[in-house]
Formats: sequence, structure tokens, C-alpha cells
Amino acid sequence: MKKETKIIAGVLAGAALGAAVALILSSDKSGDMKDKVADWFCDLIDSSKDTLADVTDRVKDTIAKVRV
Repeated sequence: MKKETKIIAGVLAGAALGAAVALILSSDKSGDMKDKVADWFCDLIDSSKDTLADVTDRVKDTIAKVRV
């Protein structure tokens, strides 16, 4: 696949995903779906922070071992 084709496919996939999310969020009158998505996103951010902290600690430990 050419580079341009991959870019166009990515843009179209992103647009389709965005449209699907917009339809899901706008069709929910009670706001339950919005709360669920917000909770999921917050959980995702928290787990990403934890993972990043673990990786940072491992890198620091490795650097400390190499310097000794």
C-alpha cells in the first residue's frame, strides 16, 4: 500500500469512528452513555499513568545499574 493510501484510509477510519461515537452519544437522552464513556476514558488515563510510571521506574533502575 502506498503512503498516501494509508493516510486516506486512516482519515476515513477516524471519520467513521468519530461519526459512530457522535451518534451513540447524541442518541442517549439520559446521559448514561456519556457517563460510561467518561468513566472509561478516566480509567484509561489512570491506567496509562500507572503504566508510564512503571516504565519510568524501570528505565531509571536500568540507567542506575549501567552507571555503576
